[in-house]
Amino acid sequence: MGRVTAGIRVADEVWIATALLHRERPGATDFSLKEIQARLVQEALTDNKRPGVYPHLSVHCVANRPPDTGRYRMLFETGPSRRRLFRPGDPCHPKREGGKTVPARGEIPTTYHPLLDWYAREWAPASPADPLLVLAGRYRDLWKGVDPDDYVRQLREGFE
Repeated sequence: MGRVTAGIRVADEVWIATALLHRERPGATDFSLKEIQARLVQEALTDNKRPGVYPHLSVHCVANRPPDTGRYRMLFETGPSRRRLFRPGDPCHPKREGGKTVPARGEIPTTYHPLLDWYAREWAPASPADPLLVLAGRYRDLWKGVDPDDYVRQLREGFE
C-alpha cells in the first residue's frame, strides 16, 4: 500500500498494522507486540522508524491499561505482550471511556479506508463482550495492596 511521509498519527499506524494482521490471519486471536511492530515496519507508512511505536503498542493505545497520555482504545491486551484490536463492549480502563477506537477516515491514506469498513462490518460486531473479561477488567485492581495471607487468616478466624 502507499507510503506516507508525514501526517499520520503513530496510534493510527499501530491500528492499521494490527487490522492488517487480523485480516491476513483471521484464525489468530491476538498478536505479539513484535508481530505488530514488524507488520508496521513492513507496511512502511512513514519514511523512518518512529520512536513512539513501542509506547503506543504497550500502553498508549491499550484500552484495558491505565492511560499514561491520551485515552486511545484501539488495542486490547489479551495477555502479557499480546494485543488484538479493541471491540466495542470490551472492558476498558475508566479513564479511557469515550477514547478513540479507530482512525478517522480523513486522517489515513485512502488505500486503508477498506480496513475501516472491514472493522465496522466484520470485527466490531463479531462477538459480544465476554462477561468474564468484563468482570476481570472491572475488578483488575481489587486485590491490589491486600496481603493474601492476612486475608485468609481473617476468613479462618473463629473456625476450628
